[in-house]
This record gives sequence, structure tokens and C-alpha cells, in this order.
Amino acid sequence: MKSWKKLCLLGTTLFATVGVMAACSSGSKESASDELTFWYMGDGDQGIKPIVDEFTKESGIKVKIQSIPWSTSRDKLLTAVASKEGPDVVQMGTTYMSEFVDAGALLDISDDVEKSDVMKSENFFDGSVATTQFDGQTYAVPWYTETRGLYYRKDLLESVGYKEAPKTWDELADAAKKLAARGDNKYGFGVELKEPTFGFMFARQNGSELFDKDNKPLFNQPEMVDALKFLDKLVQDGSAPKTDLGLEIGQSFGGEGVVPMFISGPWMINSIKDSAPDIDGKWGVAELPKGPVNNMSVTGGANLAVFSSSKKKDDGMKLIEYLSKPENQTKFFESTNSLPTNKESWNSDVFKNDPLISVFGEQLNESQPMPLLKQWDEISQNFMKQWEQVVVSEKNLQDAMDELNEQTESLIK
Repeated sequence: MKSWKKLCLLGTTLFATVGVMAACSSGSKESASDELTFWYMGDGDQGIKPIVDEFTKESGIKVKIQSIPWSTSRDKLLTAVASKEGPDVVQMGTTYMSEFVDAGALLDISDDVEKSDVMKSENFFDGSVATTQFDGQTYAVPWYTETRGLYYRKDLLESVGYKEAPKTWDELADAAKKLAARGDNKYGFGVELKEPTFGFMFARQNGSELFDKDNKPLFNQPEMVDALKFLDKLVQDGSAPKTDLGLEIGQSFGGEGVVPMFISGPWMINSIKDSAPDIDGKWGVAELPKGPVNNMSVTGGANLAVFSSSKKKDDGMKLIEYLSKPENQTKFFESTNSLPTNKESWNSDVFKNDPLISVFGEQLNESQPMPLLKQWDEISQNFMKQWEQVVVSEKNLQDAMDELNEQTESLIK
């Protein structure tokens, strides 16, 4: 863990323009208010205030919600780390966890979690729990999650002999090729060029661990290279577009179904309903087709944590516990469409009676986060650059992954 002294030096360098240097020299200050401060990423009034108001009624603990746009959240959090004047409770994106745990910004809440019937790890999906634990200690509680499923046109798949969504890579490739044979400017499946988790997800389905036990990258090993070969072949044989078609979802998935199968998260459900009413009842969502080893998807979302500078840890944990209850995670879904991490929430009729959403609950049992490394964003950006060169410019795939491996080794030394 970095010391607070080092973090203050970091703050002096990065945030002198906002007066962080003075904050570091003066140390943390007691809040003038008895309110518990909660930093929420998004529109707090719409997303979380009604639930927090109920918490205040039950507990007597007043909560001040500060809404922060995701686009500025990382800088805001870094400033808070350096100044030691952050919130009491913070919503922490799963991809931020490694960086801020390493910075000493979040309290170890292992004991609190272990003794709570509500917050204990077995209540939540394994992939979400993995984003909260580092070196055997727990720094957050899973709050909401997301994963990816296969969107498909039922009518078009049936026209090429598939009464159900493809269940394996082989079926996916076969169906995609048959769908692409419908004519010019028609495809079968969307291979993503600009989604940083896409290639890694398929690599895991082919048995890649991505990193070995010593944290050395395995991107140039057969498990990942062969998975990317599978995807590249779909592009090169015309089963998938070679470039971004620039179409809205109603144009690509609706109508004639230019791209009748693609992988995305639950947020796409309402987009399709709104923009492609012409295909109502003609499409569905399925779990991902299984590769040679598994059908692993990717876990995202956000956790709830207590900031290290907080003087109100006990009250903060009471709020986190309240928000972690299955009934409150269900209410949160109803106001934000954010999927619950608490497995019991999925027994609610809200999910059981919705065949589209319920698929994502099943997929979450086979879903893991991307590697929890603070350098991951840069690694994934480097991957996308290499991957685009392979698909668009036909760069040798093995050479590209060798280069990515070298780049990654340099980043994490």
C-alpha cells in the first residue's frame, strides 16, 4: 500500500490547481455535519434517493448524496485520496478497485462482511465478489453487476435451420455463415473491434487464464491466439462485418437483420424495444455459446466501499448493508436497470417473469471480471490497437499477440 505521504505528493503534482497541496498539509478535517456522505455515480435523485430516504427513516442516519458523472469520477476520486477529504461511502466501479485499493483509499471491511448475514460473500455472484477482494482481504461489497449475453433474431435463425440460439462455437460459426449467405451487405454475427473485453472473453472460453500465477501475460499462447483466429475467420469469410457499419441498433438488428446476432449487455434490451418495434416477439437473448472449455462471460458493475478518510465507518457499513439487501437491490434495478449482485434478488417476480433479463441471471453464474490490475485499461487499449490491425489490415495474428505480450510485460514490471 502507498503511504498517505506519497499520496499527498501525488496530489500535489496532479491537483495543485484545486488546492490539494494545502489539504494534504493540514490533514483530514472533521465534518461540520452529522450527515453521512455518499458519492453516487449518476443521477442520485432518480437512481438511489428513494431507497436512501427509507434507510434514514429506519436508522435515523442522515445521508447526503453527491451525484458524480462517471466521466469525471476517477479524477474526483484521486483528488479525494490525495486530500483525505473524500466521502464516507463511495460507489466504486469494479475496474477502479485495484488502483484505489493499492492507493490505500478504501478501508478493509473483511470483519464487517464476515459477521453480516446480509453482506457475506456467498450471497453474491462469484464474479462480483472477485472484484472486492485483494490479497485475502475484502474492501467492498458487490452492489450491482452486468454481464454479456447473445442477442439473436429468432425468425432469421429459424430460416437457416436453427430453432434455438447457437449453443457452441461451431454452431455460432455455422449459423453466422448461413445467415451471411442471404445476400450482399448481410452478415450473421457481430465481431467487436472496439469492445476491450471481447477478445479476452473468447480467449477464456478457449481455456486461457490470460495471466499465469506470476502475473506474466499469456496473450501469445495458443489458447488466446486460437480463439482470436476463430473470430478473425468469421470476419474474413464474410460472416461478420470487417468494419463498424455505422448503423443504429434498429437498422442493424431490426428490419431485415443486417447483423442478426451480436453480444451485448442488458442495457441493450430497452434500446431494441424502443428502436425496433417491428421485430417485437422475433428476437431473444441467450447465454453465450460454449467454446472448447466454457462459455465464460465478463462481469462488470460497481461496488460499495468505505473511504479510508471516513470518520463514520460504522454508519457507512450500516448504509452498505441496507443497500445490499436483496429487496433493495431489486428496487434499485427497477429505478436504474442495474442488475443485482445478490443472488436472492433474482427470485423476485421482476426477474423470474422476464425471460430476457432472467438470461443474464443465468449467465452471471459463468462470468468473471477482467484481470484486476491497475494497468488493465492501458493493456486493453493496446489489445484493441493490435486486434484492429489484424482484422482490418490483416497483420499476422501471432506477431500481434507477441507484441502485445511484450507491451504488457513492460507495463506491469
